[in-house]
Amino acid sequence: MSRIGNKTITIPAGVEVTVSSSNEVTVKGPKGTLTRQFSPLITIKAENGTVVCTRANEEKHTKQLHGTTRALINNMIIGCNECYSKTLEIEGIGYKASLAGNKLTLNLGYSHDIVYDAEEGIKLEVPDPTTIIVSGIDKQRVGEVASLIRGYRKPEPYKGKGIHYKGEFIRRKEGKTAAKAA
Repeated sequence: MSRIGNKTITIPAGVEVTVSSSNEVTVKGPKGTLTRQFSPLITIKAENGTVVCTRANEEKHTKQLHGTTRALINNMIIGCNECYSKTLEIEGIGYKASLAGNKLTLNLGYSHDIVYDAEEGIKLEVPDPTTIIVSGIDKQRVGEVASLIRGYRKPEPYKGKGIHYKGEFIRRKEGKTAAKAA
């Protein structure tokens, strides 16, 4: 029994959900439109302001798809109504970011600047040189882009230099001086 899959999704005002016969779900909202194809093992019905997902059988694979399908549809509805965003912070002397159009330029202590070209559907903001905000309607793409930017210089455990998510805890290590004190 999937607890997540059995929950109904309420459709907020201003959002329209349509399900085609081939299990393709289209969500239109004030922020944009998302379309995704789902497995035929899950029956999706959008009526009376709610979306209900039911599974065809009790096999393990179908049960796994049940909760995942419901969560993905819920994320699509939230993304089209609001927006998803991730905030990245840059720490380190001389480390900074700048934005020109849709090109993010990162100066991260390498011999060259790293230039990231933002794709369609992803909005990048740089309110100050040490903060990057990645936002968009697709939760998966926002997370992937934020992870890609973080991957250019992951935070190191000794000084904490690098790019990290806002609120992320970086486990610190003691340096060589810890061995001398003993």
